[in-house]
Amino acid sequence: MLLSASLLPEPATSYEAEATAFCRAWLGGQDTFTLHTSGSTGSPKPIVLTRAQMRASAHLTGQTLGLQPGDAALVCLNVRYVAGVMMLVRGLELGLPMTLIEPTGNPLAGFSVDTTFAFTALVPLQLQAILENTPDKLPILNRMKAILVGGAATSPALEQALQAIDAPVYATYGMTETVSHIALRRLNGPDRSDLFTALEGVSLGTDERGCLHITSAVTNFERVQTNDVVERLDEKRFRLLGRADMVINSGGVKVQPEPVERVVQEVLARFGLMPRLFVAGLPDERLGQQVTVIIEQMSINGTQWAAIQNAVRVRLGPYAVPKDWQIVPTFAETPTGKIDHRATIDLLFSKDFRKQAN
Repeated sequence: MLLSASLLPEPATSYEAEATAFCRAWLGGQDTFTLHTSGSTGSPKPIVLTRAQMRASAHLTGQTLGLQPGDAALVCLNVRYVAGVMMLVRGLELGLPMTLIEPTGNPLAGFSVDTTFAFTALVPLQLQAILENTPDKLPILNRMKAILVGGAATSPALEQALQAIDAPVYATYGMTETVSHIALRRLNGPDRSDLFTALEGVSLGTDERGCLHITSAVTNFERVQTNDVVERLDEKRFRLLGRADMVINSGGVKVQPEPVERVVQEVLARFGLMPRLFVAGLPDERLGQQVTVIIEQMSINGTQWAAIQNAVRVRLGPYAVPKDWQIVPTFAETPTGKIDHRATIDLLFSKDFRKQAN
């Protein structure tokens, strides 16, 4: 479906109807919009955003990425949530003709290789599917001015695969409360970095926990306090360490699970494996919480497990070394496709899954 400020065709599906209804409301001058958080860190909650906030975000993205009127955009994220809605706002505000498709695992599968888009936003699994399953579509990606990747962390293996893409690929940092991203991290090319850089006009700080807070036009100049633990390099740049509410307390030692996850992913990638996984603290009588790898579908053999434990010990120290791993056939997910950690752990215990070692 093609959308622009001057063209809103009759929708053919209920999903297209939702997208066009939002576009009509925007073009009609509606001043406030209620969106819902994804629920990845708790129950979904409604957030009221103003037109001024959303316009500020859209124009800041356009300025940062060099988007110009007439640049074609592919909208393939769920328009019921902020990432998809803001693709619509960017299209309407910046004069970008939009091709809207319902969210799917591989959004380029139905396009010919000579299709041209200047801009899109994807989740990591979509980008991974494009590169793995339809490598012939790489020219479509290469012709873009910018590709945004958000909604979940990119794995080390995916980041390596992204080096095949000529167009700039950026990881995004943001949330519903900040009207999508307020900082970007380059994932490919010579400017690849592990640091996020805040966009123009975004002020950053940290609280006593080391958690980021954000103030800018997209927050109505009100401070938004996050639970994201960061290492700040300067006023604009930061390294994302993980969420404060995900910290594992194992024997009185606090372990941030996200760095452990990354090491586990790096080790498994060396064995040619790219499973979905996360690290959590499961109940333990002696330690209180035990550092545990929760993995989807795939089993880990003894050689792989020994390599994982050794790599974590060397990189992060002995207290971060996972003591166990558990298989879940299918991870629970939020409506936006993020892994729902709490629901997955509940599933693990309710079904009494047992790992099957090779």
